[in-house]
Amino acid sequence: MAGLQDLPSVHEMLESERGVALSGVHGRPLVLFAVQRALEAERAAQRPSEAATRWASVEAEIDEVRRVRLRPVINATGVILHTNLGRAPLARQAATMAAEIAIRYSNLELDLSTGRRGRRHDLVASALSHLTGAQAAAVVNNGAAATLLMLTAHTKGKEVIVSRGELVEIGGAFRMPDIMRLSGARMVEVGTTNRTRLEDYAEAITARTAAILKVHASNYRVVGFTEAAGLEPLARLAHERELLLLHDLGSGALLDTASVQAGAEPRIQDSLRAGVDLLACSGDKLLGGPQAGILLGRAPLVARALGHPLARAVRVDKMTLAALAATLDLYLTQPSPALPVWEMLRADPASLRQRAERWAQALSAVGADVEVTAGASEVGGGSLPGEHLPTSLLPEPPVIARIEEGRVVLDPRTVLADEDEPLLRALRAALA
Repeated sequence: MAGLQDLPSVHEMLESERGVALSGVHGRPLVLFAVQRALEAERAAQRPSEAATRWASVEAEIDEVRRVRLRPVINATGVILHTNLGRAPLARQAATMAAEIAIRYSNLELDLSTGRRGRRHDLVASALSHLTGAQAAAVVNNGAAATLLMLTAHTKGKEVIVSRGELVEIGGAFRMPDIMRLSGARMVEVGTTNRTRLEDYAEAITARTAAILKVHASNYRVVGFTEAAGLEPLARLAHERELLLLHDLGSGALLDTASVQAGAEPRIQDSLRAGVDLLACSGDKLLGGPQAGILLGRAPLVARALGHPLARAVRVDKMTLAALAATLDLYLTQPSPALPVWEMLRADPASLRQRAERWAQALSAVGADVEVTAGASEVGGGSLPGEHLPTSLLPEPPVIARIEEGRVVLDPRTVLADEDEPLLRALRAALA
């Protein structure tokens, strides 16, 4: 019976025919690592393996290290802005621009007209200002960072008044009270969960107050006996008392969601027009662009935020800026931008049913017992809470789907136009 003394050496395995062949494919350092792990496992078990089993362990270790973990998936859940699936798919123009910038040098922080150092925010500031009416704009790496920077730069060590009904928590345990505490601001809660009046804010103002914060409840809805102070009266109150009105808008909508029968989501430009001094929102929700946080508002306030040391820690990269610039250009040049998120929102229920019926026919041809049923899609991603869009569902084995009434259903609203065949191939393979 073979003992541990019969284990081959690392060098012996690397120089063997199989070791050399694996090194040619995967590189010698990775094969060395995998061989060492396999031999260590045998020593720990006090039991040597057969050569074939040992090499199988080596190859399994290599495959595990090299396994591609971030992969494209087909979203058949019907949730348009699915956080776990990367939220908004980019427009092809945005993806192309990001790829072009990624493989080349760029003028990320170079003013080509003067040859001097420029600011990366200026690459998209003009487009953002034109689309929203903001005096100035800045971009950071996500929406939470935009809110944190806004509060840290303008309210650290001071009081910020916020309604109890707006102390939201979103995905990933992002809680507004925690963000305010991290910013160094002192949170002053007013009103109740369901009713906060203008006078509640007014009575809470002290000499230490720096701002009123309005937070859009983007992922839940309170209905029934409710009341909330609007932006315009809050702006008047804030400015009369020489305070800032800050707005965490979240979703980043530039278009009217009511036009696609999806309920009314506040737009960026409407908030600024109402008198908001500084606004933070996301780039990868209803804006339909890459993950980013956007600050918009009065020029001195944006400049102060950009001058804060935190701004460098949360600054955005060149590929995000390229994708965002291309996304904004679609808004500038098209009355109905050809963005995947908005194409999904606009999708006609009748066309969705026809598409689901084509899937059903293709699957029935291989013996699957399927049916098309009526259902509802969700916007998701902390946008338009409680709103559902009519759709047609195909109960079947999942690609990435959702469970409804004990069945797996596929929703064509969120399956991109060029994904029908890959989806059907996957389903046929599952049914084979």
